[in-house]
Formats: sequence, structure tokens, C-alpha cells
Amino acid sequence: MEQRTLGSAPFAVSAIGLGCNNFGRQGTASQTQEGTDAVIHAALDAGVTFFDTADLYGGEWGLSESLMGHALKGRRDEAIVATKFGFTEVATPLDERGAKGSRAYLRAACEASLERLQTDRLDLFQQHQPDPATPIEETIGALSELIDEGKIRAYGVSQFTAEQLTQADAAATGLGVPAIASSQDELSLVARAVETDGRFAAAERIGAGFLPFFPLANGLFTGKFTRTDMPADSRIARQRPHIAEQADWDAMEAYQRLCDEWGVTMLEATFGWFLSRAAVSSVIAGATRPEQIRQNAASASWRPAPDHVTLIEALFPA
Repeated sequence: MEQRTLGSAPFAVSAIGLGCNNFGRQGTASQTQEGTDAVIHAALDAGVTFFDTADLYGGEWGLSESLMGHALKGRRDEAIVATKFGFTEVATPLDERGAKGSRAYLRAACEASLERLQTDRLDLFQQHQPDPATPIEETIGALSELIDEGKIRAYGVSQFTAEQLTQADAAATGLGVPAIASSQDELSLVARAVETDGRFAAAERIGAGFLPFFPLANGLFTGKFTRTDMPADSRIARQRPHIAEQADWDAMEAYQRLCDEWGVTMLEATFGWFLSRAAVSSVIAGATRPEQIRQNAASASWRPAPDHVTLIEALFPA
């Protein structure tokens, strides 16, 4: 598995990461501890070492982190663990600490995540959403304190606008603290807004590694879906049938023909499209069963030529 830099972080991350929002989620094979163990161990065995979770992931608050903490016992040093704090749109058990980007809140969130993950450090601690109630200087200053204390190794942001990314970078420079290591946002072949509104370019400009979430559009680009067939056990079938119903199947079928012509699977071509960009550090794809993460890992090596990229993007314009 290729290892890629993550901005200014003092570690590398696997080119394919594992999105951990399904750990503890009802109706999935990874709802249980046994199911989570199976996926995480399969990931590590396949060379997938970057795990992206958040305090709100799972069927209840903190459940994904708690399941991961047990699963990583004895193998913690093999993993790069990223978690998040400060999702502003939901109430949390820490709300009495104040605004979600405040020093008091994020320090409490860090301690809670460390306890649930049963670890002495978080490799990457990310602000899940911007907090308009807290000056970004306060947030970044507090994150820098956690680096100095050895509780986190690097920090990042998620769902920041291009302007907010620029302001956050300026704040870090002004404070003389470590730079933002990562910027996480949605990016897929059917969701390319970050490329048109400046978010991707801003992350690249400030030197932050870009971490795309929902890269396979909830499984649409796994190659398992057709115009008429939808796997019954898929997330799209269970929760988001509109994704398949509203897909541009003419484009999808043309994409499959290109993949066949190139001798690769749609999964390989899609991962390759992401990883042909130096600014993308790790493609965060979810998995609920060991065979899924093994397939993801096995699909990480193909890279498209420039003309391949042009053909792909012509089918799915930004």
C-alpha cells in the first residue's frame, strides 16, 4: 500500500483509508464489536492503516470510537487514528463546556476521545465543522497546546470554505504554531463542488492534505450497481435509494466501458482518479465487512494517464 504525506503531519497515511462511521451503525455487519474487529484487523492486514472516525459516529455518541478502541488493542502502533470534534449541528454531552470550537470544549472532547479509543495520543484531531461562535485563533491555539502536550500529533479541519481555510492558515502562521495538516470534505465524481468553489485549491495552497469523504458516492462507484440492479445489502439500498435512482446511467455505463477498455475495475479507476492528484492524501472509503476493505486495498495501485483523467472528467464534469 502506497504511503502518502498528510500536509505538515509527522507521519504518512495509507493511500486508501477506512471511514469508520459504520462501526456501531444498526443494520450493518460492523454494528457489533466482533464485526468491527473483523473489519479493522482485515484493514491492517491489507495495509490500510489510516482510520477516520468522529465522536458522533456510531449508533450512539462515541460508539464508533469505543468499538475501535477495543479492536485496536495490541495493534495500536500499526494504525494512524484520526477523529473529530465539534459537529455544530447536533447537541452533545459536552455542550456545557461552551462553543464547540472553544478551548474548553475541544480539550474535553480530546480527553473523551482518548479514553474511548484507549490510547495515549490521537494521530490527527480534526474540527468537524467551522464554529462561528469561536475565533479561529482560539481553536488553533488550543490545538497547538495539545500537540505540545503530546495528546495529538497533528490537527485538521473539515467542511471549511476556501475563505475559512485561508483565515485558519493565517491564524496558525500568526500564532507561530504547527500548520493545518488536513482538510476534509466531500468529493466524488458526482460531487465535485470543492473543485469549483475553491475549497480544494485552498487546501492545496496552504499545504494541507486533502481527505475526500464519500469518495465512492455511498457505493455507487464500486461497480456493483447497474441501471436495473441494486445490491440489497448496500447502504444505498438501505438508506439512500435516491442516489441510484437519480444517477446518470448513461454516464455510468460509458464509464464502465472505459474501465473495460483499460482493463481495470470501476473501483480501481475511481481510486486512481483520486490518487492521481498529489494533494489527495488518503481516499476515505467505508466498509462494513472484511471482504470490502480487502477489495478496496487491492484496488489502490492503478493510476490513470492524463488522457484517462480527461475522459473520466468529461463524463462527470465539475
